[in-house]
Amino acid sequence: MYSHLPDAELENWHDFEVGSRREVYALLRGIGEKKQLIRMLIKGESDVCVTSILDVDDASDTVYLDCSIDQAQNRRVLAARQLTFETTLDKVRILFGAEQVEAATFEGTPAFRIALPASLIRLQRREYYRIATPVTNPVRVMIPLPADLGGPTTFPLADISCGGISILDNKMILANSIGKQYNDCRIDLPEIGQVATALQVRNSLDMTLLNNKSNRRLGCEFIGIPRGSLAAVQRYITKLERERNARIAGLS
Repeated sequence: MYSHLPDAELENWHDFEVGSRREVYALLRGIGEKKQLIRMLIKGESDVCVTSILDVDDASDTVYLDCSIDQAQNRRVLAARQLTFETTLDKVRILFGAEQVEAATFEGTPAFRIALPASLIRLQRREYYRIATPVTNPVRVMIPLPADLGGPTTFPLADISCGGISILDNKMILANSIGKQYNDCRIDLPEIGQVATALQVRNSLDMTLLNNKSNRRLGCEFIGIPRGSLAAVQRYITKLERERNARIAGLS
């Protein structure tokens, strides 16, 4: 079910399997209540769309999901024999799957319906920990591209960890082949400073958002990052955590 994950992540995934129906239900309810976006991947294809949980019906063991405005994509989803879903909840990565998706309606609008998963994967080891970077004033990375591609170009980040970054490449400029390496990159961390590192593409997802716009997200690993730069990344992550916790405390 999780065949799209790298081998290193699959190695011990059973250690992170949640098989309690009550806990699966609670986790999916939490994802829905926090309106977390979910990546939906059709097995065997690079077809990814973004969805969200509309409701989890305890009585019928049913999960209702938002569908796309792209009817062709909806048809591919309904025809799929297996789907994988990936999201996060409270900084923990959540994965689950479905053998069958049905067309349904929820509160009068079209929706997808799947059975409540018998289990899901909750990955919370430190190396998987990522924190989302600000959306309104995004962190940016400068990548030195050849002159025919526009020369040095900056891209916004989606998230950051001590192992790497996720880059949003809406214009599909960057090569997304796994293993592609970009040297002499510069990441500007607000209030921390600039860090230098090489980046290697580890995964790539082309997403169709619900407004039918396309977006590419590249997961890149730090290669040969100096110890001082890694310490700066850690300081920035700590800063984001403190700001997030302060916001939560202010709302409570």
